[in-house]
Amino acid sequence: MTDYRPEGRIIYDKITSGSVFSAAALHELMLRGTISEARALLCDNEHNLHVNLGSMRGIIPRDECALGIKEGTVRDIAIISRVNKPVCFKVLEIEEGPSGVPFAVLSRRLAQQECMNEYISKIRCGDIINAVVTHLEPFGAFCDIGCGISALLPVDGISVSRIPHPAARLSVGKDIKAVVRSIDETGRVTLSMKELLGTWEENAAMFSVGETVPGIVRSVESYGIFVELTPNLAGLAELTDGIEAGHHCSVFIKNIIPEKMKVKLIIVDSFLAPFTEPETKYFFSGKHIDSFQYSPANSEKLIKSVF
Repeated sequence: MTDYRPEGRIIYDKITSGSVFSAAALHELMLRGTISEARALLCDNEHNLHVNLGSMRGIIPRDECALGIKEGTVRDIAIISRVNKPVCFKVLEIEEGPSGVPFAVLSRRLAQQECMNEYISKIRCGDIINAVVTHLEPFGAFCDIGCGISALLPVDGISVSRIPHPAARLSVGKDIKAVVRSIDETGRVTLSMKELLGTWEENAAMFSVGETVPGIVRSVESYGIFVELTPNLAGLAELTDGIEAGHHCSVFIKNIIPEKMKVKLIIVDSFLAPFTEPETKYFFSGKHIDSFQYSPANSEKLIKSVF
């Protein structure tokens, strides 16, 4: 069974990455119609991509660079932005150039079409899939869900804890797991991530009253300061002068109240610091989820996702 991974993940497979460095292996890829990957070296003035195959150069003609290029529904920036990055492809043919040097004609479009037909068209809402973050915008993160095909992870789906920008949680190139939140009539996929990051109770169970723990200030309101303890858990501290959103801090846990979904905090100290992004902790490891209830059963407020 073909593994339709995001671009850049096949190239590191020893078997696949080794196969593109011999002419015989390229012939085998062509005969079998196998999807492979290599790094794009340049985009010429006609917007054809040139790919490093080791034993010879590969060329992806402009119309074969991505689904939608030929039809005009995808802009050429989708081609230009692949330079110096891995691209997936199928080998169409091997030709001899004017100087007698062979080169391979490749198609990224056909690789993407197969991925759409055999994988993406078969996923359903609630399925949990692998993705790679490719681009960040204030409204969300674009993710490669297979062969360079993009899906949107809206900012409100990244975590229960509110964040000012996806960059507060994600970085380009990061591997993530996400839930398929919706699929529109064109097949475009929207993702969510917060359902995999634990319920209020699961996150609150990691802390105890009387502990002093690290946190990040996410917002300063007239009634208090919201401090993120985990991506899916924030507490409220009393107003303190000189504290701004983005500050790291140490906080004393004053009280934990499940029925109100509240964690009361006291800020001990706050400061700016370039901490390394922690590994994402997933609380759910299955392949499908029908619904997710964040709030405790005895909570006054219901927070639930249904797929």
